[in-house]
Amino acid sequence: MTSLAVPELSVVVPVKNEAENVLPLLDEIHMALQGKVEFEVVYVDDGSDDGTPRVLEQAKAIHPRLRVVRHKASCGQSQAVATGIRYATGKLIGTLDGDGQNDPADLPAMLDHWRSRPDEIRPKLMVTGWRANRRDDGIRRLSSKVANGIRSKLLKDRTPDSGSGIKLLPRELFLDLPRFDHMHRFMAALVIRAGGSVEVVKVNHRPRERGVSKYGVWNRLWVGIVDLFGVMWLMRRARNPVIESRE
Repeated sequence: MTSLAVPELSVVVPVKNEAENVLPLLDEIHMALQGKVEFEVVYVDDGSDDGTPRVLEQAKAIHPRLRVVRHKASCGQSQAVATGIRYATGKLIGTLDGDGQNDPADLPAMLDHWRSRPDEIRPKLMVTGWRANRRDDGIRRLSSKVANGIRSKLLKDRTPDSGSGIKLLPRELFLDLPRFDHMHRFMAALVIRAGGSVEVVKVNHRPRERGVSKYGVWNRLWVGIVDLFGVMWLMRRARNPVIESRE
């Protein structure tokens, strides 16, 4: 890709204090997508106070497709994703968690799946990954299974793994969604609320090899319960008019 090429795909990666994971994940993204699609990578540094800003600056010399946006103070993962998508230039967005547990090698298959769908569906279609074989500890897997079951029953989003960080969707679709803290956990429901559709593909999930998780079981659980009721309120008030004519 030349410096003037317009990417079809922007890969957005939110990070906070992930200095050890930046370069390995960037290398994998480039290996997965090189020659398959015109792409860029947008890293959003959510107020890191370790070596992440320095590593990202060095990485730009190695990977010319890399663009970096930095939050002065941490605003959370959902806002970091939203910032990255706002600054992205591709019509399609792929998202990955910055801890290396999502496998970039899954992105080409997700892109092919999205491209294979009918023209009338694609503008409002999100393809989301299902980590069928979670590589987390037993407590985290159990809490996630329970949370996904409750969420799916109440929101009817028909998604077995709403918390998966690897997703692919049109940029304009995301920009039409309501944004709030922790919205990344409810993307499937929000897309359906906007009149879109969600399709699930199985993806690889890997154990964290470097760095420290920013979330524990309890802070995920209680925040998720509070947000769940808010999303239920939004779902009940959704209105998607069909435009009959315009002048």
